[in-house]
Amino acid sequence: MPRKLPRRSFRRWSSRGRGFSPQPFRPAPISEGEEYEVTGEAEGRRGDGIAKIKGFTVFVSGLKIGEKAKVKIVSVKQRFAIAVKAVGEVEG
Repeated sequence: MPRKLPRRSFRRWSSRGRGFSPQPFRPAPISEGEEYEVTGEAEGRRGDGIAKIKGFTVFVSGLKIGEKAKVKIVSVKQRFAIAVKAVGEVEG
């Protein structure tokens, strides 16, 4: 016979209880095929550089922290984008 739990313990798992509330959908401020000038801000788990464009996270393969580069956006997802370094790099 299943054990009965007190009623209030279910509140923790209900939609009315405290918990995760998703943020409203915002369209990405960038689009595929565009080129941007970025600076590496951090390093991702897989060694990719992380940059921000208008507050939107962009993963760039081969970008180092503090390095400035021109990147071309390859793919845009809901929360992040993937980019590659463009041919002409920025000096500095």
